[in-house]
Amino acid sequence: MASIVSKRLVQQRVSARQVGWDHCRSFTSCPPLSAGHNRWSQIKHGKAKVDKAKSQERQKVAKEISSAIQMSGADPKFNPRLTFALSNAKKAGIPKTVIDAAIARGKGVSATGEALEQVTIEAILPHSVAAVIECQTESKARLLQDIRHVIKEAGGTATPTAYLFEKRGRILFEKKDGFSADDCLDQAIEAGAADISSDGQGRILVFTEPSETNSVGEALSKSAGLAIEELEIIWAPNQDTLVELKDEEQIQEIEELLAELRDEPSVRDIYLNTIQTS
Repeated sequence: MASIVSKRLVQQRVSARQVGWDHCRSFTSCPPLSAGHNRWSQIKHGKAKVDKAKSQERQKVAKEISSAIQMSGADPKFNPRLTFALSNAKKAGIPKTVIDAAIARGKGVSATGEALEQVTIEAILPHSVAAVIECQTESKARLLQDIRHVIKEAGGTATPTAYLFEKRGRILFEKKDGFSADDCLDQAIEAGAADISSDGQGRILVFTEPSETNSVGEALSKSAGLAIEELEIIWAPNQDTLVELKDEEQIQEIEELLAELRDEPSVRDIYLNTIQTS
């Protein structure tokens, strides 16, 4: 009788263990992999757009600081444009490391004090878009290898394209209510400007010879009472060689390539001969 009771107790314990084991396996089973997938995709897409905007803002501010120093020196006391650029950087919350690196580049050195070399890379990107890429680097050989690799992987090729562009000085003045390009045409001609117009926001835009960019900007600013917002030397595409991209996929492909190129810290400016991409 005792043996029968003992046997039943053993069976009950085994059954109880089996039930517990099955329950445990059920508890630890994985949920469907698709759960939350759409929400994460939306978050990731939104974050990518925010990160891209921040990156572009940092690049723009850093470029303005470097350009101001190259044009008029590194002392803010004698360089109002640099003072303005540094003020904008602080208002935008740009990290000090980015500002310091931009100041160093303006002086022609890296953040570690190494001398920087100006490098211009010319290329044909996908869909026959010509590009001129301006860089500053302490390692020219590495930079050329990296940039050419990115372009090649995207379906482009490094080849001369500068003949499709013209180097020009570009000066953009802050908007002044009730004041147009016609109102300062005489002053612009006297200052040595080659061309003058207004942009889509009503700001006066002046083009000049590269070597006269700074002097023309200062002269027109003084005579017309205008504040300089941007002053730089650019590669302007020849109008008769512009490439028009109508396909959204082509535009997206070029923009993705530009984003990858701009991720390289040595890249300062990228100029294209297309009116459809930025």
